[in-house]
Amino acid sequence: MLTDPIADMLTRIRNAHLALHKEVSVPRSKIKESIAAILKQEGYIEDVATEEAEIKISLKYFKGKPVISGLKRVSKPGRRVYVGSTDIPKVQNGLGICILSTSSGVLAGTQARDRKVGGELLCEIW
Repeated sequence: MLTDPIADMLTRIRNAHLALHKEVSVPRSKIKESIAAILKQEGYIEDVATEEAEIKISLKYFKGKPVISGLKRVSKPGRRVYVGSTDIPKVQNGLGICILSTSSGVLAGTQARDRKVGGELLCEIW
């Protein structure tokens, strides 16, 4: 059993990018589906296909290099990190995104800032 499924998802994406794979499969859950949808919406991945027990993520490359250059899990099971709407960080001076779990669902940092909601800072992607 995994203690941190979100970190596992991010690690699978990171490893697949380093190995230059076209797609990666992760076990399915609602929060992972939401994170994958945000990554697609923000242009970090090509496509997301949800199957019965897994999510297939098609990775995106630009001139042979991965579009995602870094992934970081911020709030962990042993140390939860919560931020208010005014404290949502800008990742890499606005070149990256952060993903939050809010009362309005899982949102990208810019969406949460616009809606003026804070929450648990799940991860940063750049």
